[in-house]
Amino acid sequence: MQQVLWKRECREMERYIEMSDGHFVFTRTLQPSSTCIGHIHILHGMAEHSGRYIKFASALTAAGYAVTMHDHRGHGETAGYNGTLGFFAEQNGFDRVVEDVHEVVTALHEQFADVPFILFGHSMGSFITRRFIQLYSHHVDRVILCGTGHVTTLHAMGNLVARALAKQLGKETESKLLNKLSFGSFNKQFSNSKTAYDWLCSVENEVQKYIDDPYCGFIPTNQFFVDLTTGFMTLNRKNEMAKVRKDLPILLISGSKDPVGDQGQGIYAVAEQFAVAGLQNVTVYLFEDKRHEILNEDNQEAVYQVLLRWLEKNDTR
Repeated sequence: MQQVLWKRECREMERYIEMSDGHFVFTRTLQPSSTCIGHIHILHGMAEHSGRYIKFASALTAAGYAVTMHDHRGHGETAGYNGTLGFFAEQNGFDRVVEDVHEVVTALHEQFADVPFILFGHSMGSFITRRFIQLYSHHVDRVILCGTGHVTTLHAMGNLVARALAKQLGKETESKLLNKLSFGSFNKQFSNSKTAYDWLCSVENEVQKYIDDPYCGFIPTNQFFVDLTTGFMTLNRKNEMAKVRKDLPILLISGSKDPVGDQGQGIYAVAEQFAVAGLQNVTVYLFEDKRHEILNEDNQEAVYQVLLRWLEKNDTR
């Protein structure tokens, strides 16, 4: 896991780190020019990559935070180097991706060991974060869950369908059916939609950048949906939620019109689950009329300020 490959013809902040199973994961590191006051690791969402968070990371470094991030298995440069887009692993893929986070953070946090560690997860990354803190919450000082959602019986049904498709059509076959079932209805609440991805953001230019990005919007495989839904059901169990340390500060932040968060209802449902599990410091912040990618909305500077104020308020040093 300690072996590192420097990416050819890249900036110094980009490198690959070898995982315990031999898979190489692509990482990025941005350091502040001033004194470092904290280390934030960003976990990106499904069918995208860490490169889309450079602007956000730059705002964080300007505020004094070191920022690291990586491309999950089956995504971005990690898939480009040694994998397949939209495919985690032959089996137990969600667990493997969570363990990747642990191994990557362990390697990258060494240079920032004297400052607090904050984990930021968006969308799929927020679900990975939720599982991570069930296993490793004592290694985390603060958590931000952006664009998360509530796990329901639909995910269990999706798991059964995904398993059947993986067995019948193959694990690495693109799952157009499950992709449509997962996202096909997300645009319905938005009138005059011009693309299939308008639910992501109200800023047309940002949506177009997503569409034009070769590492975005791909159709995941059957096994990916098996792994993802299995992970969802695991992290949703009461006994697993009870493992999170009770004093961990958590911010749930989303757009009020985000279909992943069921227009806010799912966000409050997750907050209620944390409360039932005994967590004592959970905050919900919804941005009115904003969609799934609040970091790319037209009020992104306000979003940054809300996040920075919360981080400062919950600084326990």
